[in-house]
Amino acid sequence: MRFGAEMRRLREAAELSQAAVASRLGCTQTQVSRLEKATRTPSRSDAERLDQLFGMAEGVSFTRLYQSITAQPGSPTWFRNWAEEIEPTLVVLRSWDPLLIPGLLQTEAYARHIFSMEPRATPDGVKERVEARMRRQRILDRGRPPLVSVLFDAGVLHRRVGGPEVMREQLDRLLEVAAHPSVFIQVVDPDCLPGLAGPFMIAELPNGQPSVISSDAPAQAQITADLDVVTSICERYEAIRIWAYPERISRKMIEEARHKWT
Repeated sequence: MRFGAEMRRLREAAELSQAAVASRLGCTQTQVSRLEKATRTPSRSDAERLDQLFGMAEGVSFTRLYQSITAQPGSPTWFRNWAEEIEPTLVVLRSWDPLLIPGLLQTEAYARHIFSMEPRATPDGVKERVEARMRRQRILDRGRPPLVSVLFDAGVLHRRVGGPEVMREQLDRLLEVAAHPSVFIQVVDPDCLPGLAGPFMIAELPNGQPSVISSDAPAQAQITADLDVVTSICERYEAIRIWAYPERISRKMIEEARHKWT
C-alpha cells in the first residue's frame, strides 16, 4: 500500500497522468492504476523504472519498497509476481519440464521431498514452500479454469522422488488430473533434444495482454513478456511437442509406470 501511495503522490507532484507513467513503465494505464490502489504487486522492473522516473525524489526508493514486500511467503522473490499476478488471471498455460512433475500437478509429499533436498533447507522453509505450491494449484478449481497443456519427459515417471509410496500417489494424481476437461497431459519421448535447455511455462492472458513466460534455472531464472523471448520459448515448445505422445498413449504410460512403483 505504501508503494502505491508514494507512486501516486510523486506522480501527481510531477503533474504526470497515469497514461504517461504507463508509457514509461512499459505497461497499461490500468496496471498503473492497480499499482496505486495496491491491487497489483509491483515487479522489480516497475520499481527500478519508477526510481529512474522520479529520481529518488524525497528519498523515496521504490526498489527498497519492492524488496520489503513479502506478500507470498514460501515462494522465491523472482517467482512472486508469477504466482500472485500471472497464474490467477491466465486463460491458457503451457508448460514443459524435463526433470520433474510440474509444480501445478505435484502432491504435497512429492513437493515436500523435493524442497527438503535443497541446500540449506529448514523444516519451516520446506513447510512454507510446500504450502505456497499447494496454493498455486487452486487455479485448477476456478469456476472457469484455464486451459492447461502439460509436457514432461518420460524419464520423470521413473525418477525416484521420496520412494515408491510417494511415486504411486503422485502418478495417481496425474491420472486424476488428466481426467479434468481443461487439462491435457502428454509424455515426451526422452530422445527429444530441444527440451534439454530447461523447464519453462507460457501464460496467455485475457483481454489481449501480451503472453508472459517463466523460465527456471539454478543460476538464472526469469519472468518476462519481451516479445523476442516469448517467441523463442513458444517455438521451442512446439519443437518439443512434436516429440510428445498422444494423450491416450501418455495416460497408458503413466498407468504402466504407476504399477512398477510397488
